[in-house]
Amino acid sequence: MTDPTTPSGSLRHIDLTKIGAGRYKATNARGGVLPVGSGDDPDFTPVELLLAALAGCSAIDVDLITGKRAEATTFEVAAEGEKVRDEQGNRLVDLRIVFQVRFPEGEDGDRARAVLPRSIAQSRDRLCTVGRTVQVGAPIEYVET
Repeated sequence: MTDPTTPSGSLRHIDLTKIGAGRYKATNARGGVLPVGSGDDPDFTPVELLLAALAGCSAIDVDLITGKRAEATTFEVAAEGEKVRDEQGNRLVDLRIVFQVRFPEGEDGDRARAVLPRSIAQSRDRLCTVGRTVQVGAPIEYVET
């Protein structure tokens, strides 16, 4: 999903600051703040944030596409994955995004229902930046300054 506040292909950036024992604050360029925790508090863990990013990215894509036909009466998305530790290190496997979307009766709802499978496939195969990055892979450079 392209961020509407920045030109396509431009740098994305967040800052992460420690705010307590096992707790951090992520801040984006627009001033949004999100607490991140180690799992000992209600804050989202980094793994939960990854799952939320996967679900959120595709949800936005699918909602934008289907919403042109009809507003959903139910729109819920779940993301899950199994955390494993093996010779490749800690990681998630068996990632799964599950959509539960319902539309009103009538022609507009029928059109939205008809385009739902294609919109999910478009998000998976082309649109969702988060999902595409996970699927295709990208090297990560870790730098100490």
